[in-house]
Amino acid sequence: MSAISGITGSAEDIRVNYLNLLVTQLKNQNPLEPMSNSDMTAQLAQISQLEHLENIDKQISQLDRLENIDNMFQRAMLTAELNEATALIGKTISFFPEGSDHAVTGQVGSVNIIDGSVRLNVGKYSVALDEIKSVSE
Repeated sequence: MSAISGITGSAEDIRVNYLNLLVTQLKNQNPLEPMSNSDMTAQLAQISQLEHLENIDKQISQLDRLENIDNMFQRAMLTAELNEATALIGKTISFFPEGSDHAVTGQVGSVNIIDGSVRLNVGKYSVALDEIKSVSE
């Protein structure tokens, strides 16, 4: 059996293995040169992105069953929007909530598909990609 075949698995398996590796790394790190907070945050953000990508994959599988998205062009556009939205997870965006004249700024926590539309979850708001006014780290 090859080493590569042992690597494949669900996102849950990968996340558990990754967390075990991170804990082992923390236990065995040099106390005079500990892992920086930014490195730790980056690694935890990667775990979060993996979970979001798995959820998006499940949502796409559910969309395959919907009759309103049977056109290949629509699915390609949805995939492109999902890729764009997923890249925004963890970034700060500004947008104008519906009916408001004041911009709101917040960090993108996750991505959902609602009624065939890609939406970013920013705090209590659900934001469409075309509603974004600015993006920052």
